[in-house]
Amino acid sequence: MAGKTKKSEASSSSSRNSSRSSNHREESVVVDYGKNKSSCGYCKSSARSSISHGLGTQSITINDYQDLLDRGWRRSGCFLYKPEMEKTCCPAYTIRLKAGDFVPSKEQLRVSRRMQRFLEGTLDCKRPVESVEDPNASTDTCSRTHLGVSSLAVKESSSNNNEEKDGEENIMRFLSDQVGNGVHACSESGEFPDIQFPKASVKKVSQAKRKILGKGSEDLLYSTNIAFQIAATIKRSLPDQKDGNQGRLSRNITDENGPSPKLIAEKLESFLNQLAKTSGLSVRACNGHLNFYSAAKHASAYESSQTVSVSKGSAASSESKGCSLKNSSENTQVKRRRLEIHLKRSSFDSEEYALYRRYQMMVHNDTPDHVTESSYKRFLVDTPLIFVPPTGDGTVPPCGFGSFHQQYVIDGKLVAVGVIDILPRCLSSKYLFWDPDFAFLSPGKYSALQEINWVKENQAHCSSLQYYYLGYYIHSCSKMRYKAAYSPSELLCPLRYQWVPFAIAKPLLDRKPYVVLSDFSTLQDRESLPPHVSEDVMEVQHDDIGKEDTNDFLMYDDEGMMEPEYGSSDNEQHLASVDVEDGDVSNILIGLTGSRVKFKDLKFAFRPSERSYLEFQLRRYMRVVGEGLAERMVYSLE
Repeated sequence: MAGKTKKSEASSSSSRNSSRSSNHREESVVVDYGKNKSSCGYCKSSARSSISHGLGTQSITINDYQDLLDRGWRRSGCFLYKPEMEKTCCPAYTIRLKAGDFVPSKEQLRVSRRMQRFLEGTLDCKRPVESVEDPNASTDTCSRTHLGVSSLAVKESSSNNNEEKDGEENIMRFLSDQVGNGVHACSESGEFPDIQFPKASVKKVSQAKRKILGKGSEDLLYSTNIAFQIAATIKRSLPDQKDGNQGRLSRNITDENGPSPKLIAEKLESFLNQLAKTSGLSVRACNGHLNFYSAAKHASAYESSQTVSVSKGSAASSESKGCSLKNSSENTQVKRRRLEIHLKRSSFDSEEYALYRRYQMMVHNDTPDHVTESSYKRFLVDTPLIFVPPTGDGTVPPCGFGSFHQQYVIDGKLVAVGVIDILPRCLSSKYLFWDPDFAFLSPGKYSALQEINWVKENQAHCSSLQYYYLGYYIHSCSKMRYKAAYSPSELLCPLRYQWVPFAIAKPLLDRKPYVVLSDFSTLQDRESLPPHVSEDVMEVQHDDIGKEDTNDFLMYDDEGMMEPEYGSSDNEQHLASVDVEDGDVSNILIGLTGSRVKFKDLKFAFRPSERSYLEFQLRRYMRVVGEGLAERMVYSLE
């Protein structure tokens, strides 16, 4: 793990946990909200096409929550939800990875190396500066962003021709890295799918070329056609976009013909504005090209050797204003950075909340009134999981079992927080939020690699802890597909709750969104596959899967869930109109007025009509949680 890792425990969990009554403390207590229909945060359908079942929780044991995960449930704060897979618009399959079998892809290795270079000081990036609009830019075809102009940023040199050539190569290499960071930022924010893109190459524009381009090109210095390459890569990697499914891509980069180089270039320009990776130049997106111009009125000052000024300090320092490129002839001492990773019990932290608020508003474009302290606590701090302290006997990891926040701190500055649950068989990743200034480090991917590594390391303390759960995988949502890049992963069958290798599930999901995966779990050779499925798709290529962090991020898992408004629709339905499997509900434990009574000992206390309706509810409840959990957890009527 890059950097020094520290693990600390907060003195208490959320107020909701600390205020629990000591009575019935080691039990799971749930309230059945029933089925709900809402608009979908994934496909953005305006219809109430997202259908799920909800449970409220007063408390839940770590073993019960582990078993709920293995039946397709997830939590948002103290609320549990499970998609009704046959009916919902975007079926969401639980996805997991056995940490010991993980094989990192080339892109994932690049993410680790990029972070290492950043910590070593060889990848030196600073915080963004404010943009200045160019009043001369054409609004219909070109837009222009000023990249932190300083009168001392680019200096004319009297060095010889060799030094001049070296300086130009440094500038082009610097700008290529700058564009590459913008591509990574777009992937992290979900604007681009999470696939391997070609490396950006910025070239010098000759004086002869500027003359051909005519007026307005006098100060044009460098250019790249990376937007055209990105558009072509997306079309090749996501062939289903040609079938009228362009809604799966961000509408900000597509037109009626698919991925648009013009729109991609404009999106990159906006991220270059946010990252501000250079000084003394401005960038303009023109008809799919990214062009770099001198900030001065004439280009002649740039015709000789150039040196981009080096500013001291780390990326996290408040005084940082740009990104530095160290001249090869300078003997500048490299400043190393320190990464610390702190694991703490889930509790409110004002610094974390400030980072979450900034992340939601800058990355997801939330308005300030939607990012309140109460909503943050309800979403990411409150937890029903009953904490289990370490035992030292090889059955519990040193941190214990429960809900945690994993903080990533660089040079004393909080840059990312992963919200996770640590359970007997897995680390379950719930959400990640991060500082937008550090998007170029791919925090979503990097944190996932650290969480996988954490599982591997802690198997020595808890042998049952073997899996990394990435939440839900939605095959029809391009933002979700990055999760399958953590290979070899498995998807949960929505009917029999068996785990099926993704390599088998993918060609089936290519055909239709809802599949009983276990029907095909024994198909291991080409003869067993559907006729149109070739060996090519049986091997999942890491770089053919699209994405954060976000959430990274990776992570976008809970972004698609709406605020729960459960109960009304089912209560109004006639019992005969709802397909509920028969089951013996006699042994379900009912919570009523502080007591725990099995339904068979309580049912005659109800009038016949009340008893009949309660039996219907209990059968529906048993169908969605399973017989074992239905008889272990307390079904609260309070």
